[in-house]
Amino acid sequence: MRHRFVAAGCIAAGIATQAFPATAYEYQGSAASGPSPSPTDLTELSGRPQASAPQRELVPYDGAYPPGTIVVSTQERRLYYILPGNQAIRYCVGVGRPGFTWTGIRTVAMKREWPSWQPPREMLRRRPDLPRFLEGGPDNPLGARAMYLGGTLYRIHGSNEPNTIGQAVSSGCIRMTNDDVEDLYDRVKVGARVIVQ
Repeated sequence: MRHRFVAAGCIAAGIATQAFPATAYEYQGSAASGPSPSPTDLTELSGRPQASAPQRELVPYDGAYPPGTIVVSTQERRLYYILPGNQAIRYCVGVGRPGFTWTGIRTVAMKREWPSWQPPREMLRRRPDLPRFLEGGPDNPLGARAMYLGGTLYRIHGSNEPNTIGQAVSSGCIRMTNDDVEDLYDRVKVGARVIVQ
């Protein structure tokens, strides 16, 4: 099936020019080198991460997918939520790093607000230093919301490091700013189709 969206780059100047090391648990492959961004650079007084990715936007859509479908363009690092009336909401996302990208069609099997996180065995084999369990909250790498993709270990989820949005740094999950994942979470129903290209 073909789909067409108005083309636009995902990586804003503010993201492309910052070289913060990756430190969130989900995608950290080894100990990060160099200084980490100060928490005050990325969080409000409430402790919630600030968004540094481009704003979501309404764009024309003339493809074949019905309203309610999520289309992830790994190459563009964009997620599209299809709306009625030949429109879509376009969000900037983080995607899998080299060796962790994937394509396919899945469904949203479950949704959770401020989800807890338990690293899968595969990740613990790569990173035995990771915690075995983290309660949900602003410091959790899954962020404010998570939509679990059936038949996989992957999720569309928020992030406690918004400076990574627009980059290829995850272990296969699709990550969004907390503001964007809350917006998408409220729109998406369990059972929605997710096409990852």
